[in-house]
Amino acid sequence: MVGNLLLRGMMVGVLAGLLAFCFARTFGEPWVDYAIAFEEHASHAAGAAGGMEEPEIVSRATQAGLGLFTGLVIYGAAVGGLIALAFAFANGRLGRLSPRSVAALIATLGYVAIVIVPQLKYPANPPAVGSADTIVARTELFFAMLAFSVALMIASVMLARRLAERIGGWNGATVAAIVYVSIVAVMFAALPDIEEIPASFSPAALWNFRIASIGVQAVLWSVVGLAFGAVTEYAARRENAPRHTAGAAALR
Repeated sequence: MVGNLLLRGMMVGVLAGLLAFCFARTFGEPWVDYAIAFEEHASHAAGAAGGMEEPEIVSRATQAGLGLFTGLVIYGAAVGGLIALAFAFANGRLGRLSPRSVAALIATLGYVAIVIVPQLKYPANPPAVGSADTIVARTELFFAMLAFSVALMIASVMLARRLAERIGGWNGATVAAIVYVSIVAVMFAALPDIEEIPASFSPAALWNFRIASIGVQAVLWSVVGLAFGAVTEYAARRENAPRHTAGAAALR
């Protein structure tokens, strides 16, 4: 059962990766090109002053084509597998929610915990814009925020389930959401900020790149959540249909 769900989730994730790739190529890559052009202009200015230009290891066409495609498809399969495993654990434990609703809820909570919260604190930067001196610190802080957000989301869901038995589902979910947001706000204030975008870089380009980055993730997570729930619910109906038919035939 779990193996079928995992395979189903990964297949849906591959489809989501394909759609996310189309979105990224259309809305994200133009701002990546802008950032690279910005860096090349700065590099030429440094070269004129006696600097050295770094050789291109992977062509830009490969990065924006095969590289982006491969990365998003693999990431989509991983997200699909993650949602499938979470679904196998949560289905039947969240009240009367249908499989489609459970999958959509898991995808929404996962998107908030894994994508939105970490990127609100440490948003994505266009390539060639951030400082190489801070890449280790940025990576460590981002994954620390990510791990904390996921752990807190799991704890909040468990809290919501317990409160639902006492004060009702909506009230329990509301209290758990307030607890989650409040603790995340404290974590935001406790962790250091990293400001390294050059003052000459276009704020509009930076904003558009970050919105596109979040949009790519939104497409991927929403497609996985909705498609996985629909396919799983359809499969469950097909499995139950022969039993109902056989039962009706026996009564006759």
